[in-house]
Amino acid sequence: MGHVRTRERQSPRVIRRKLLTSMVGRIALGGLGGAVAASAVMPVAAHAQAATRAYAIPAGTLEDNLSRFGRDAGIMLSFKPEIAAGKQSAGLNGNYSARAGLDTLLAGSGLTVVEQSNGSYQVVSPAGTTAASASGATLPPVTVTASLHTRLQPEYAGGQVARGGSLGILGSLDVMDTPFSTMNYTAETIENTQARTLADVVINESSVRTLTSTGGFGEDFQIRGYTVASGDVGINGLYGLVSSSRMPAAIMERVEVLKGPGTLMNGIGPNGSVGGAINITTKRAGDEPLTRLTTTYESKSILGVQADVGRRFGENNEWGVRVNGVYKNGKSNIDDGRQELGLGALALDYRGRNLRWSLDAYSQHEGIENFRPQVGFAAGVTSIPDAPSGHRNFFPGTQLWLHDSAVMSRLEYDISPNLMVYATGGYRGGSAYQTFPSGPVDALGNFRVNNSYYDSYSKTSTAEVGARATFATFGVGHTVNVGFTRLDQELGNAYIANPASSAVASNIYDPAPLPAVMGARTDAQKASDTALTSVAVTDTISFLDERILLTGGLRHQKVSLDNYSTTTGALTSNYDASAVSPLAGFVVKPLTNVSLYGNYTSGLTRGGVAPTTAANAGQVFAPYKSRQMETGVKVDWGRISTSLAAFQIKRPSAVTDPATNIYSFDGEQKNRGIELSAYGEVVQGLRLLASATFYDAKLSRTAGGVNDGKDANGVPDRTFNFGVDWDMPWVPGLSLSGRIINTSGVYFNAANTLRVPSWTRYDVGARYRTKVMGKSVVFRANVENLFNSDYWLVSGTYATVAAPRTVLLSAQIDF
Repeated sequence: MGHVRTRERQSPRVIRRKLLTSMVGRIALGGLGGAVAASAVMPVAAHAQAATRAYAIPAGTLEDNLSRFGRDAGIMLSFKPEIAAGKQSAGLNGNYSARAGLDTLLAGSGLTVVEQSNGSYQVVSPAGTTAASASGATLPPVTVTASLHTRLQPEYAGGQVARGGSLGILGSLDVMDTPFSTMNYTAETIENTQARTLADVVINESSVRTLTSTGGFGEDFQIRGYTVASGDVGINGLYGLVSSSRMPAAIMERVEVLKGPGTLMNGIGPNGSVGGAINITTKRAGDEPLTRLTTTYESKSILGVQADVGRRFGENNEWGVRVNGVYKNGKSNIDDGRQELGLGALALDYRGRNLRWSLDAYSQHEGIENFRPQVGFAAGVTSIPDAPSGHRNFFPGTQLWLHDSAVMSRLEYDISPNLMVYATGGYRGGSAYQTFPSGPVDALGNFRVNNSYYDSYSKTSTAEVGARATFATFGVGHTVNVGFTRLDQELGNAYIANPASSAVASNIYDPAPLPAVMGARTDAQKASDTALTSVAVTDTISFLDERILLTGGLRHQKVSLDNYSTTTGALTSNYDASAVSPLAGFVVKPLTNVSLYGNYTSGLTRGGVAPTTAANAGQVFAPYKSRQMETGVKVDWGRISTSLAAFQIKRPSAVTDPATNIYSFDGEQKNRGIELSAYGEVVQGLRLLASATFYDAKLSRTAGGVNDGKDANGVPDRTFNFGVDWDMPWVPGLSLSGRIINTSGVYFNAANTLRVPSWTRYDVGARYRTKVMGKSVVFRANVENLFNSDYWLVSGTYATVAAPRTVLLSAQIDF
């Protein structure tokens, strides 16, 4: 990393060339490795889903009901339209496997279903079945009504969210079978909102808030009132493989949000976030060939292009390749801001009857001149200054370079129809180089600003192995999961700060240029080594045709941490402790479309070490648990799904007793809340995403009791989201959208003496689907922060101004 010394003198053209060559080289290397690994896998036929799922399909024509069942079940189903013509179906209500559901729909029709060697299904007449059996030939598909995509849950009505998603060791579950509150966003939502990063996706739900602004150093999130660091986001079920700054939306097929602690399902995150879990599912090649080019514009004048190519190969489309590339460059909407981004992503996969394999690699490189700043408030300030313009850069002259590359792979094998084993793992390397200004602000916006360099790196390797078995004992169903995980992470940094005497007077409304950093830039040195290992076991018990589901489990987690001096390399402190996280959950279905659920679970965060100023200096504390209790009800009305949840999460916090000077984790923050949500398709062509969350977050057992009973800082009293998407009936191909996001004011400090005002953001959008020279084209336009509101966003002890009005335009063409 010695090249860091001269990076601040490189021109944008040199930076751009290095970004692109590095990106192309790393992705090409990843693709070569994937191809070599893929060549060792024996091709076998595609695997069909056998899990049961609840259906509520009303009586209607056989053709329509077969098509709907194929979509809901997520299977490939084909038939000649003439054999279903004029036939009726009594519909389907209850829990069925794919084969049982088809047999029920076809009852009395004189037709039958044949399972193909690739795991798909074909509806035929009995004569057609006999002929095929005699010849041994595979019946050719005629009318495909749904695609086989076994790793993803089907889309819900309206296509904006999915019927379920991944829950770590528990596997992929329908939301009505899940004893938690979840939200699973589809590619359609990601594309139609023109999401640039993960933050643009998760903002669609009231229980989730982004704590930082677009164009800053990174993205932090808040779920149920607790911070979820960007480094604690999972990708394909693994922690430690995402950028510690932000993840690009171009690689995302789904974004899955679990609300509440998820240690039992996913293991402890590198930063121990407890409010919830976010998982990114990467893109895969679909059954239909894809060649897509998208040009983009982002105000002030960032122009970009994205290529997305997917293909499947083999006799039964067993092999898949998906490649994504993005390049953006131009002036951002902050004073003298400029942004440049290069991204490459490769996804290979194989899907057979018993064997499934995938490999993903991505590399992203970003350079920003004048990124959106964060600031603290000076001690003794009794009022927050008004937020300046979102265009204002009150630290003029900042620079930031981000580099992230990762590779991951997963292998699953069905030993028998009731037993599956899997192994997955990956590696990521990331680095960041930036200027790091500082200076707390007073009530009038005045401050003295100084400057520094803060460069950092991280190296993470992670792996998981496990098994899943399904069986029945005395009429009681069991799904048993066992898994072992390990994550190793090395962090390093270099901090070069100016002396206090070099600070200059400035103001957030009329900022002064940053002083130059006086010290010489040095290479980042190792600061810590972390090892997280765990073993988990769960069992989901089902009764009464899966009307009652009980889930229990334990995860034993061990945390080891070594801290080092970045100047001498000496070991300064170490830590080795363990704890067990339990899970108990239930789902009861009094009706086929109603789920009553509840859970008790805990999050796990590595404990601290008492500071040198404490009477018990050096004492190592075991990982501490954040406990959640939740209960709720979910109702699937067919086209609209609604839910109500009540929760309580308790998290210990570190305090130093003022009388004894003993440092401990005896403090506590308790977040209670109620969540309401509704999503789906109200009427044909009118889609809805609406939610509201109400919080009661309090502090207790604070140091000396001075803040007992105060509101937890950073947690709003209430949040609201309301989004609609409407296909205009009198203009075919034209859709309009709107979104309102509201967050009440929050206290900036635990003493509740500083309060940040509430804010409301309005977004609008439009898109038009048409044909140009026989090619499918989609034009999209979105405006975020329509009324150009200026407001503060709070993340811990820092605040940043939200991005101003931002215009996003794109033209997408499929070749």
